[in-house]
Formats: sequence, structure tokens, C-alpha cells
Amino acid sequence: MRTRLSAALASAVLALGVLAGCSAASDDRPLVVVSTNVLGDVVGELVGPDVEVMTLMKPNADPHSFEISAQEAARLRSADLVVSNGLGLEEGLQQHLDAAAASGVPAFVAGDAVDVLDYAERDAAGTPDPHFWTDPARMAAVVDAIEPYLLEIDGADAKAISERTAAYRDRLDGLDAEMTAAFAAIPAERRALVTNHHVFGYLAERFGFRIVGTVIPGGTTLAAPSASDLVGLVAALEDAGVAAVFAESSSPDRLMRVLAEEANVHVEVVELFTESLTPPGGGAEDYLTMMRVNTERIATGLAP
Repeated sequence: MRTRLSAALASAVLALGVLAGCSAASDDRPLVVVSTNVLGDVVGELVGPDVEVMTLMKPNADPHSFEISAQEAARLRSADLVVSNGLGLEEGLQQHLDAAAASGVPAFVAGDAVDVLDYAERDAAGTPDPHFWTDPARMAAVVDAIEPYLLEIDGADAKAISERTAAYRDRLDGLDAEMTAAFAAIPAERRALVTNHHVFGYLAERFGFRIVGTVIPGGTTLAAPSASDLVGLVAALEDAGVAAVFAESSSPDRLMRVLAEEANVHVEVVELFTESLTPPGGGAEDYLTMMRVNTERIATGLAP
């Protein structure tokens, strides 16, 4: 009995040692910290399992206002690379990004890699629009630009990263072709978008849509619409004759439904995933899925 007990204890100790070794090996991986979950998904696809990717923005969060813990802020300052969206998107995170940069952490800002559009509407005219990911061609430009940064990470498998980057670039090209074909079926006079706030400028420019208006003025969900904003938007809706308005999954759609009711025409409120990915099973678990779901819903909502 004592022999069997000793053997069992030895086996347990060995198993714990193996598990501890696995945990230590995992902790020893290079660390890339990413601000938004859209970029976190893309970076994870590029680096694979040999690099730890810590995404700060939780599923279904609002990128304009999410906050992080003290522990996450500390890890941010010790990362091998910090990836952020930039262009003013991470309003609640910028101080931590600045602190990491001041500590000497290498940084990649995705907005620096794209052809930036400015907001066109009066409340935010002249300020950069950070929502470039609604255009897959611009996301492809980000993928191209970030590859050299990923290859410089100590301990990363450069060959594997290059192979994954090339493969993901092909998948983005495929997505772009799918979106082009789907939107081409929408007559030009029906390519009009109304959303919670101004998020589709890049998609509109890339695929020939026009932005009729937004419920929330400006480029941030932290703003609020006035009564005159809603009255003006109702008039624009009626003039454009749109068949659907689009509510983002990360923002309440109550205002959108009020708007649809006030317009005195049948307007469908369609939910889109624009600012954040969802948890597994939520419908937009990764960037490519999010874009395909949105494409299908926009094309269906605006179809004759």
C-alpha cells in the first residue's frame, strides 16, 4: 500500500511539474498587446500560437470608452509590441498607450498605415475618421505595414509569420471581391446609409455609398443628438427614400427605432456589427465574419 501511495504521489508531482512547465513555456512567449478586438483578431491570425496576443477591448465593448485594469496597464508597459488603432479612436486608453511609448515599448499605430479620410459632417468636419476597417482594402494595407514589426519580435517564428500574413492577405482580397459583388447588385439610388453614428465613411468611399446621416452627431458615441438633429435626419431620410437604417450592435438602437417611427415611412432597423467583435456564438466572432455578416445585411436591407 505504501509503495502504491508513493508511486501515486510521484506521478502527481510529475504531472504538476509538466503542467507548470507548460504554463511557464506559455508565459515565456513574446507578448503583443492590442487595443481593439478587431485588430486583436487580425494580429492573432498573423502571429499564430507562438506569440501571446492580449486584446484589451472585450467583446461587445465600445472602443471610444472602454477602460482597462491596473494589471492590464502594467502588462501594456512590458509588452514586446503594442498595436493600436489610432486616429483618436481609443479615447479612454490613450494615456496608457502614451505611458507605454514613454517606457520604450515598440508601437504600431494602424491608422498611420492607411489613406485617412476626414469626417464630412459638420459636427466633426476636418477630424480624422478612425473606422478604416470597414474597408477591407485598408485593412490589407494595415496587414502589409505591420508585418515588419511582427518579424522584429524576439522569439517569434519569422517564417511562419510571413506565411500567415500572405495567407491572410489572400483572405482579405477574397472578402473585398465578395463585398464588391454584393454591393454592385444594389442600385446606385438606393446606396444610402443611416447609422447610429458616423462609422461607414470608408465603406461608403470604397463601394460607392452615400451617407444620408447619423443619429449621433460627430465621430464618437460619447456625443448625443439634439431634437434638431433628429428633425433634420428625418427630413433627409424622407428625401432619400431609404428602406433601412442600421444600428450598431455596441450601441442601443432605441434612437434608431424612434427615428424610424418619426419618418412616417416604413423603415426597417437592421443591426450591424461595426465597432466590436462578439463572443463566440454572437454572430461576429472574427473580423472576416463581421464584414461578411454586415455586407449581407446591408445588401438585403437596401435591395429593391
